[in-house]
Amino acid sequence: MAGFRSPSPGLRTPRPAAFGADPSGERMARIRRSPHFSDGVFQNPGGTARTRPSGSAREFARVYFDRESRLRRAPRGPVPVHATTLADLARPPATGLRLTWMGHSSVLAEIDGQRVLFDPVWGERCSPFPFAGPRRLHPAPVPLAALGPVDVVVISHDHYDHLDMPTIKALAGTDTLFAVPLGVGAHLEHWGVPAGRLRELDWHESTRVGGLTLTATPARHFCGRGLRNTQHTLWASWVVAGEEHRVYHSGDTGYFDGFRDIGAAHGPFDATMIQIGAYSHFWPKNHTDYTPPLPGMWPDIHMTPTEGVQTHLDLQGGSPGGVLLPIHWGTFNLASHAWAEPGEWTKDAAEEVGQEVAFPRPGEPFEPAGVLPVEAWWRAVSGPIEHPWRGPRSTEGAPGTSRGDLDLAGER
Repeated sequence: MAGFRSPSPGLRTPRPAAFGADPSGERMARIRRSPHFSDGVFQNPGGTARTRPSGSAREFARVYFDRESRLRRAPRGPVPVHATTLADLARPPATGLRLTWMGHSSVLAEIDGQRVLFDPVWGERCSPFPFAGPRRLHPAPVPLAALGPVDVVVISHDHYDHLDMPTIKALAGTDTLFAVPLGVGAHLEHWGVPAGRLRELDWHESTRVGGLTLTATPARHFCGRGLRNTQHTLWASWVVAGEEHRVYHSGDTGYFDGFRDIGAAHGPFDATMIQIGAYSHFWPKNHTDYTPPLPGMWPDIHMTPTEGVQTHLDLQGGSPGGVLLPIHWGTFNLASHAWAEPGEWTKDAAEEVGQEVAFPRPGEPFEPAGVLPVEAWWRAVSGPIEHPWRGPRSTEGAPGTSRGDLDLAGER
């Protein structure tokens, strides 16, 4: 196939630029010295994580490409993107900390006078090709060029929905620094980022950017952009601590005990940005409560909404505190669950434990210490959700929720 590396060792065809570059030289030597690299690959905390859907490929295709399933996985109208203005971003946050969710896992964090951009994806598709792959369900709220100066770009791992070549190439023309997990720097150098602007970290390593300390912390995921997944690039969650505030970005991860250790070492946090979407490839029939997950029903590398809320509590020392910003949902169709389900279920799970959650529209700035955006804005454009929402509530504004669904939810 044109543009792909041939599986034959004696024949090679051009490699797409979006595939990036494999680590080599001193970078590869450093990878081999990592305590988290063994048997030729990076290892997950807690042992091997399943990275493929369970069940047969035929069943996966049947569920994923079913017409009704596809309709459930997309909004029924335009996603209400917030009309962020340049004045919104130019005005310093009154409390010293402001977050702007740009969609999926992209967040601009303005913290103690500096600006940190997590997992920026401004591309139309999270794919190596402009003509195929998951397409955005809403436009980027702010043009990248209008975002203003960024002190440091933080990348969690090298999957296409977190590391976007066109976005990185655009940012390479600025003077921003890049903080990335070990090995990921090879991609960025391949796309024009000078080595002197890279801060490439193993888990538990830190770097200083101005008045901020950035620390790469463990996550339970995997890596890879090309036809071969060499597992030679690390994945990470991130702690960013300033003089007055500290925040946490989960990247992509499955739930594991290490969140308590991260919280003990670096928390508590004023705000956490936690992955709560794309958490299943197959839904079990007649199953309405996904906590704990059924064995073998999905991989170990994404979290359910209730696991996301528990992660926040773990990071806070076991009790509600700070503000949870749900990420990794609403922008790309990456799993078989209904489009609005992650937001709705996170809202319910947080209410049950008394945890504050911010639900901004994409592009809506908010300050965790100020008035939080809490409106369930997705309900206006949500199609029916196959499984009932967890908490009994009025059906007004909740399309697809039947009276029987609410009764069933109330009995749990």
